[in-house]
Amino acid sequence: MQPIEVKENIYWVGAIDWNVRDFHGYQTPKGTTYNSFLVLDEKVTLFDCVKKPFKSNLLANIRKLIDPAKIDYIVVNHVEMDHSGALPEIMEFIGPEKVICSPMGKKVLIDHFHREDWPFEVVESGKTLSLGKKTVQFLETRMLHWPDSMFSYLVEDEMLISSDAFGQHWATSERFDDEVDLEELLSQSAKYYANILLLYSPLVQKLLAGVRKSGLRINMIAPDHGLIWRSHPGRILEAYDTWSQQKTKKKALLIYDTMWQSTEAMANAIADGLNQEGVDFKMLNLKHNHRSDVMTEVLDSKAIILGSSTLNNGILPGMADILCYMKGLKPTGKIGAAFGSYGWSGESVKILNEAMEGMKIQVVDEGIRVKFAPTQQDLDRCIQLGRKIGKLVKENGH
Repeated sequence: MQPIEVKENIYWVGAIDWNVRDFHGYQTPKGTTYNSFLVLDEKVTLFDCVKKPFKSNLLANIRKLIDPAKIDYIVVNHVEMDHSGALPEIMEFIGPEKVICSPMGKKVLIDHFHREDWPFEVVESGKTLSLGKKTVQFLETRMLHWPDSMFSYLVEDEMLISSDAFGQHWATSERFDDEVDLEELLSQSAKYYANILLLYSPLVQKLLAGVRKSGLRINMIAPDHGLIWRSHPGRILEAYDTWSQQKTKKKALLIYDTMWQSTEAMANAIADGLNQEGVDFKMLNLKHNHRSDVMTEVLDSKAIILGSSTLNNGILPGMADILCYMKGLKPTGKIGAAFGSYGWSGESVKILNEAMEGMKIQVVDEGIRVKFAPTQQDLDRCIQLGRKIGKLVKENGH
């Protein structure tokens, strides 16, 4: 890729990773990008780095604009290795005057790379730095999603370099939001939020309120992954406000795993009940749906209905996996119920109910257990459970 000018004398110089398919448990079938931005001013400044294997891509892009040795400052908005992995080699190559980071950023950089001799300059929220014609204002965003995270705001350009916020894992040859389908872009952004930032929703609300209060003018948002928001920055800010409030739709999810299709037959009957109530629902068999895609659907669903056969006095591995993953992301404002078949012990429904209660999902029914294969009477009970959940979704969803 060639460097691309995103504002006057501000260039994208990052790398596209077409091949990555997993990001610490988040499935990335469309790859990702590692965005770096180079500002050409009296003090030439590089904002963020790239994953280590892409060091050469970064340097090649910079060389098309300037000798990398002329870079004066490197700003590290986020220390996670997909943005700082190449930093030690870049530091040796460039030898900048300053490495600019948050207070926690310095600590985490030293913890990662054990280089206390780097020329650190620590900046806190509100601190400004003149690059010449351009001014950078820094905003700490602790735990969005690491303790070191911060934003860099280019005042004259009204451009926010937003670290991992407002991004997507989506590799494209395009660089801007108005060059791709907006609905697909928002869908990819929702998946990113659901799997990375959902846990930190209260902090996102606090950040958005702070931005509104400050009157900060933002006409471009440049995240460290995915497309740059030059035409629709307001849309992604509005979406983050909705997602971080965890507003739900009148929508139910049937998330289940099954051994010999008895639990699946129950899921289909519950779906019939939801359908009779006119509620939007999706069926997600965990053998065919990845945990990160399931979490994307959880983001705006009011009801979570979990089903699993009993295996070895427990639940099936696929269900255990999604429960562990979901618990860490802490979805709120949901109602739930459980169902499942068993052969001789039948603990799965109890385990699922306890898991939901542990996540503060409101369990609205004791659940349905069926021994071996469901009878028509059992399936009728499942239909009634679906109708009960459907009525509650209509009453409580937005």
